[in-house]
Amino acid sequence: MSKICVIGTGYVGLVTGACFADLGNTVTCLDVDASRIERLKQGIMPIYEPGLEQIVQQNVRHGRLHFTTSYPEALKDAEFAFIAVGTPSGVDGEADLQYVRQAAEAIADIVDHPIVVVNKSTVPVGTGDWVAEVINRRRAGKPLDFSVVSNPEFLREGSAINDFMMPDRVVLGSLDRNAAEKVAQLYQSLRCPIMITDLRTAEMIKYASNAFLATRISFINEIANICEELGADVREVARGMGLDKRIGPAFLDAGLGWGGSCFPKDVKALAHMAVLHGTHPQLLQAVMEINRNQRRRVVVKLRKALGSLDQKVIGVLGLSFKPNTDDIREAPALEVIHLLENEGALVKAYDPQAMDNARSVLPRVQLVDTPYQVAEGADALVLATEWNEFKQLDFDQIYHSMRQPIIMDARNLWDPDKLRSLGFTYFGIGRGNSIHPKG
Repeated sequence: MSKICVIGTGYVGLVTGACFADLGNTVTCLDVDASRIERLKQGIMPIYEPGLEQIVQQNVRHGRLHFTTSYPEALKDAEFAFIAVGTPSGVDGEADLQYVRQAAEAIADIVDHPIVVVNKSTVPVGTGDWVAEVINRRRAGKPLDFSVVSNPEFLREGSAINDFMMPDRVVLGSLDRNAAEKVAQLYQSLRCPIMITDLRTAEMIKYASNAFLATRISFINEIANICEELGADVREVARGMGLDKRIGPAFLDAGLGWGGSCFPKDVKALAHMAVLHGTHPQLLQAVMEINRNQRRRVVVKLRKALGSLDQKVIGVLGLSFKPNTDDIREAPALEVIHLLENEGALVKAYDPQAMDNARSVLPRVQLVDTPYQVAEGADALVLATEWNEFKQLDFDQIYHSMRQPIIMDARNLWDPDKLRSLGFTYFGIGRGNSIHPKG
């Protein structure tokens, strides 16, 4: 078993550290946020991720998982230093590498033994070479025995533990094959395909994978918009497509589009890199534009259905960018809400996990305690995130509590025939239900 330092305790860092500890390694997770580390020591999770609290507490109890704000403590005798810090987007989509630099410089300043530096953060192609340069330059003539390995993450929020423990593949990139083999040994017990390549190829695999998945979502949303005008049902279209083994069913659910911490940032960053190096990412630009338009189309539908949105009460179910997470970064629901507010609508909302995160960014939204309170007195109800608890609502109660029984099912979760039989005016995404102006 190995001694591992994980720098950063966000989604990627905390899941990575906890899972490596669960595989029997000794792991120290480091973060410069003292309050976060203190809460983790108390067993309080900074994020909602199914199964994470249990695995963290279990490995802390067994002495395999530790938390600290001290670089010297975290790096002492560490064989591997995983950099899992944030790389937020700049104005043009460029990744901000200041936290990666800080981590690399700390490693250079503190470590005096052989170590493998592993880039776990999603970073621009070429960052592995840059990290090596930062460390060598910082050592100022005092050589350090180290190698850099790129190990991009493919964790999905809401199923991150399962994704780590049962991955489709592990990708490793390095100029030092021996270092990559050492990192591969950490994953050996997972019995999954392990791909070893050069640094830049490994970094590109991450961006290309996320861009392709985002493209599938934007594609099916564009098909949904065409279906809507032609009277076809996109759900059946997607099913028919997905049965083709060359296509498959994944990421063909029409709705509000993609959000979260990965897809928006990664697609934008890849397009930015392409432009910087003289290529023309027309497809990526279209993918992003379709995604933006999908939120606008929902607001247009509501405007047509209600005649005007000014002073109309709109209830929104779901605020997180996807189910089983409290993450509201780039959440489609937030953009829809802002568009509604810009047209004078009064918004009420509920989410099973994301309410605390939403309070500071949605100051004008009335956040309530149940889905039924969202519906009370509403002129329309919008499903923005397809949480399981929304699948079996008492729609008879909702019908009688709404001012106008209009439902905008932006995730195609509910049965249109059932809701219409109850008296609702129902609209989905790409289900052949064109909206005409009221009156």
